[in-house]
Amino acid sequence: MTILARKHNILHRLPVVWLLLLMAAASAVAQNVVRQGETSRLRVEQMPGDTYTWDLYRDSTVNFAVAPGDCPPTDAYFPNGNTGATVDVTWLEPGIYFFRVLAVDAAGCTNNLEVGRMQVLEALPTATPSLDPNEICVKDPSVLTITLTGTPLWGFTLEATDEDGTNVKDYTDIDNAQNPYEIMVSPPKTTVYRVTKVWDKWGTQLSPSETVTLTVHPLPDLSPIYLKE
Repeated sequence: MTILARKHNILHRLPVVWLLLLMAAASAVAQNVVRQGETSRLRVEQMPGDTYTWDLYRDSTVNFAVAPGDCPPTDAYFPNGNTGATVDVTWLEPGIYFFRVLAVDAAGCTNNLEVGRMQVLEALPTATPSLDPNEICVKDPSVLTITLTGTPLWGFTLEATDEDGTNVKDYTDIDNAQNPYEIMVSPPKTTVYRVTKVWDKWGTQLSPSETVTLTVHPLPDLSPIYLKE
């Protein structure tokens, strides 16, 4: 995801304090939204001769013109450094953040300041299936375990596919005490399982999980038993 700070315009050469006043009057702070754990790209238009430095803030009451960034790296950080017209930010904790970019011209003078606002939402939930054992004989059981991340209550949609087709079933109202969630399975044929959807308090994950395969071996054919004379 790329977030553009406001482009340089006729305000580009105005003093920083005057620029801040204009920004406050116009309520011009950009609003952006990402998910916890995501990395987004922040960008300004490159002006000839200018260099750029970025800072991150959690406190919205500071004077962005003079205060250094106060965001701890455990909340959000620049994985590739905080200089340049384009930077990446990895957001680790939910909440409201502010980002600032300072432009310095070839003469070493600060000539512009731009500020944006970022809302970081809770990460979407995930579901990871596993089998124990992953090979059985017909009529023997296996335990399909679904390990969930996120905030309860959870629900998920389980898909089971064999050579005859696909069956889908929803599991709902799963609390912390039930995570990981165990399902006893005993299919008559080799079956592939995956979670196609998982949801929690904060949202719904529509990206399917990895698949796991339960191999089912048929019983051997019966053969007569002879007593040796």
